[in-house]
Amino acid sequence: MTPPSTSEATDWSRAPASAIAGAVSAGTVGARAVVAACLDRIARIDRTVNAFTDVLAERALARADAVDAARASGRAPGPLAGVPFAVKNLFDVEGLATRAGSRINRERVPAARDATLITRLEAAGAILVGALNMGEYAYDFTGENIHDGATRNPHDLGHMSGGSSGGSGGAVAAGLVPLALASDTNGSIRVPSAFCGCFGLKPTYGRLSRAGSFPFVGSLDHLGPMARSARDLARAYDAMLGPDPADAVATARPPEPALPGLEAGIGGLRIAVADGYFARGGDPEAFAAVARVAEALACTRVVDLPEAARARAAAYLITAAEGGALHLDRLRRRAGDFDPAVRDRLIAGAMLPAPFVERAQRFRRWYRAAVLDLFGDVDVILAPATPCRAPKAGQATFVLDGVTLPVRPNIGVFTQPISFIGLPVVAVPVWLDGGLPLGVQVIAAPWREDVALRVAHHLEGRGAVRAPVADLG
Repeated sequence: MTPPSTSEATDWSRAPASAIAGAVSAGTVGARAVVAACLDRIARIDRTVNAFTDVLAERALARADAVDAARASGRAPGPLAGVPFAVKNLFDVEGLATRAGSRINRERVPAARDATLITRLEAAGAILVGALNMGEYAYDFTGENIHDGATRNPHDLGHMSGGSSGGSGGAVAAGLVPLALASDTNGSIRVPSAFCGCFGLKPTYGRLSRAGSFPFVGSLDHLGPMARSARDLARAYDAMLGPDPADAVATARPPEPALPGLEAGIGGLRIAVADGYFARGGDPEAFAAVARVAEALACTRVVDLPEAARARAAAYLITAAEGGALHLDRLRRRAGDFDPAVRDRLIAGAMLPAPFVERAQRFRRWYRAAVLDLFGDVDVILAPATPCRAPKAGQATFVLDGVTLPVRPNIGVFTQPISFIGLPVVAVPVWLDGGLPLGVQVIAAPWREDVALRVAHHLEGRGAVRAPVADLG
């Protein structure tokens, strides 16, 4: 298939966040008109994509009126003025039960307040329009949910959107919203970004508050944005920065805004391609995407992340153990209400011997130190985001490196060794000749989201990466 056109959006429902914020701030368009266009597009298009589980039209229009009133009275409407956004349904949204993709959670008492990151985005002028589909309890890489249905890949509806933040990737790629919030434990921002052709930011572990979100694996969970440009990621990231006493993990480290330095370029940055583990076990196209990005950056250096395969195995084990422990009571009482594929993995995780988990955690400390040593010599490492393009919807197995493997647990082979130690990553979308997009991870040292975003922005400027709106009408 031919990649969709990247021509400038001509209607506000498909416009990038930065363009919307600039136009609303300047009075070129009202926030209400932007939100109304967004809601109209969701009503027309989402029946084919299935990204949304809840649309908050009344709330969104009221908030848009408040933004327009603020501007009319002379008050600055904020750096995200009038920008519609939506959130993975594991974020608390006032008045909604936080379902986290599950059947059981629908019986929860509706949230009394919004999650911290929603509050911060709205303080910057953004407007929440709804909650998004996801894999059950975030234990998923496919974007398929047996309770709410699968989110379809907007660039080819017969293929997966990726998970567990499939609704976030689908909504952004379909032009339903220019900005979405998601979570990433083992790759759940980076996988749908790759499959759906979006930009995604998994920040440093502890950088953005997780307060008001339903957990999966506390020692691995990250929250972050997805968008159609690096600039939009940076603008959202800056708006959400800052410690939060409601999240014990969110550090008091001074914020380092990314947007002001976005135009600095890549001069002086030391960039390398991950070799070894990250150069095998995938389709040729996955590595060709990395090569395309490396060429655009004039990067010829390679590095080897030590014991990356073992890191992936340890991340898998810790995920299963912590996830199983979190859901043990629900498994005992209501096992029949789980997606069987999720239930069985959680049960297996709950039965893992404690010494296995302890050894994985000890290895984790060693691996973190070993990888951080690499950042003494490089600033950015490039690696594939997924081992292949988006599989077909419902596909159970694929062949990687001549070996037939189950799809669901193996999509994250290249993302898990990175989130395992909490490194910041920007996933950038690459379109090769024909076919669906692929993703490349732009990995930086802890707390250097600004560096990864600078590289992503530079790649956009060179035309090496892009995130077009899918051609859905």
